[in-house]
Amino acid sequence: MSEKITAMLSAEDRAWVDETLKKAHIKLSKVRERSRAKLPSEAQNGVHDNKLEAQGPTGMAKGFWTNGFWAGMLWQMYDETHDARYQEIAKFTLPILDGMLLEMDTHDIGFLWLPTAVLEYKITGDKTALQSGLSAAKWLAGRFNPVPNIIRAWGVGDEKMALSKVDPPMRLAGVTIIDCMMNLPLLYWASEVTGDPRYRNIAMRHADMAMQYFVREDGSVIHINEFDPDTGAYVDNFGGQGYGKGSAWSRGQGWGLCGFTDSYKATGKKAYLDTAEKIAGYVLPNIPEDGLIPSDFRQPPEPWVQDDIAAGVLATALIDLAELVPEKQDLYLGVALKMLHAIDDKSADWDPKTDPITLHGTAGYHLPGRNINFIYADYYYIEALRKLKGCDTHLW
Repeated sequence: MSEKITAMLSAEDRAWVDETLKKAHIKLSKVRERSRAKLPSEAQNGVHDNKLEAQGPTGMAKGFWTNGFWAGMLWQMYDETHDARYQEIAKFTLPILDGMLLEMDTHDIGFLWLPTAVLEYKITGDKTALQSGLSAAKWLAGRFNPVPNIIRAWGVGDEKMALSKVDPPMRLAGVTIIDCMMNLPLLYWASEVTGDPRYRNIAMRHADMAMQYFVREDGSVIHINEFDPDTGAYVDNFGGQGYGKGSAWSRGQGWGLCGFTDSYKATGKKAYLDTAEKIAGYVLPNIPEDGLIPSDFRQPPEPWVQDDIAAGVLATALIDLAELVPEKQDLYLGVALKMLHAIDDKSADWDPKTDPITLHGTAGYHLPGRNINFIYADYYYIEALRKLKGCDTHLW
């Protein structure tokens, strides 16, 4: 994207973006010291947790899929402020991830290596980070099953957990989720920097599958789909982290909107942009008047469950759409700003004495961890603000 985004903003909104990023710097310059040796995933009672202290059965830190976002936020702030301390602390994470790569059996490779290796390479040109990102891309590409054209979501270590959630149980070898769309940018990037089209071809085959099977006629998005991994036949879909089967998990709508927008930016394939707009056509009429996003757009009125993560992801995609679709720029940009302002006004903590920025992320409608801070909500909020400034270090 470019400085054209900044030109679309009013002087008042440009001033607000600058001021909000200054507040983030004041806060994070203190938080970074407290969390400099952590891999935070969430914050409760104002303090970041540390997934390095909670080892899983394979030695991987529990909650590992979120472990790149803290470093990613630090890299964003380093690029914003040129304060070298952000860079010093951000470098803590990548060697830990690299040491875990061969143990990982998950699609979340992009969530981990994009905000660490790829962002470091974009900002500094570091060749070690480049090689780290390419190794991760190769690992992600290896998850592709060309029979149903899917990147498999979960791994053997997740089998018992996932099978306990549904009846009849899923065969995880054939399961893929809308979240996988957010990992495709790692493959597009790998093709760009190597000139090897294989990564891009895998990403596009998965995105083509997702257009057909994940996006409903009304533009809402399914969370989980299962295919027969041997024949490619479609089996069923599942509600996953949303309210239930047939509902519209708001973060899933964000993953879809952002993922198809990114696929269009990477390939120029018009069908991806059309799909992103179709999802936007469902999402925008369902944005609450106050701009605070529910965990599921089809959840019941009570209890109210909010998700700041979805707000940040939706905003970052809508900012891109505002530039890609000039005739709708006021609509898309206006909604993005509405959600970002709502978090600043009603769902943010700018006190340097506490660790979180956003306060009301939700893991899933029926899961523990409602209306609390998650580190990736903070990351996407910062990325969206920097995108409004026309910065080119965004990943999604």
